[in-house]
Amino acid sequence: MAKPRLENILFRTPRVIWHLIFWAVYILFFGLVYGSFEEEYAKQIAVQASHALVQIPAVYITLYILMPKLLFKEKFATFFLSFVGVVIVFSTLSWFEYLFIQQPLFWPSDTFQSPLINVGKILKHTNNIYPVMTVAVVCKWFKYWYQEQKKNQQLIEDKLEAELKFLKSQIHPHFLFNTLNNLYALTLKQSKEAPEVVLKLSELLDYMLYECNANRVPLSREISLVKDYIELEKIRYGDRLNVTLNVTNENGDESVAPLLILPFVENAFKHGASDELEGSWISIDIALKHRGLILKVENSKSSYIETEDKFAYKEGIGLKNVKRRLEILYPETHELNIHESTDSFLVVLKLNF
Repeated sequence: MAKPRLENILFRTPRVIWHLIFWAVYILFFGLVYGSFEEEYAKQIAVQASHALVQIPAVYITLYILMPKLLFKEKFATFFLSFVGVVIVFSTLSWFEYLFIQQPLFWPSDTFQSPLINVGKILKHTNNIYPVMTVAVVCKWFKYWYQEQKKNQQLIEDKLEAELKFLKSQIHPHFLFNTLNNLYALTLKQSKEAPEVVLKLSELLDYMLYECNANRVPLSREISLVKDYIELEKIRYGDRLNVTLNVTNENGDESVAPLLILPFVENAFKHGASDELEGSWISIDIALKHRGLILKVENSKSSYIETEDKFAYKEGIGLKNVKRRLEILYPETHELNIHESTDSFLVVLKLNF
């Protein structure tokens, strides 16, 4: 909370307020420093305010002309030469200001005489110009750098958000396509279970179209989605497929990104429920640990591999998408491993909330 509050103070306070504070602090600081030499604080503050008559235009020419046109466009050499030029011009004006304003006002009894153009004195008066210009440039550069960093960060976040929305939008038609294929197969067989499939499909689509719009959903809701999907697939495969689902601490109140578990389950049915396999099986374990989730999805595979690699493990759209979503949403807090043996595939996802 502290950082956003500080950011609001720094960047939402009207610019004119910060400029008034800057000049007030600058004048008071040097007025007190030089005033301490002879205990003439009021006089020295007035002297510093007199210097500001020349310093202010020098600073704002640098801030609003030289920096935007040269420094921010990385014309560093031209900016440096222009900066030096401004310092010399306004050092000359500072010398004139001393002769015609400061000396009559603050040192009227001083009999010092000097030619109007005195190179040595003009160079000495650069001390009145370049320090304040340098401080102002540093402040302006820091603000510019910070805003550029924020802008770049926002662009990255917007890009990732757009990618996440695209990936999620692909999951819906992918799931729908698979389920409609199941329904089509049942209707061809004139199965009595077709209406039940339509009902469950309706419930699943209701979840996907409305509840999945949130960035996070309860883990228990995701588990319920997986159960409904398994029931749909059981209707399709019947006794040809043995499916086991084990859930530990099912009622945990943790939240996860929506549609994070389902693609792994879908992939298991894709590879573990082939008509060519005898005794097909799928095992799903979902364990909710302290601030973490362990998902294990294992499915059978044929021991016979054809030359066209018919039964080799291949990632579909759903699995590719969920892997990319994990990289975006849980970049440092997830571990995904896929293990292959002679008769099974095992996917293990470890996720820290």
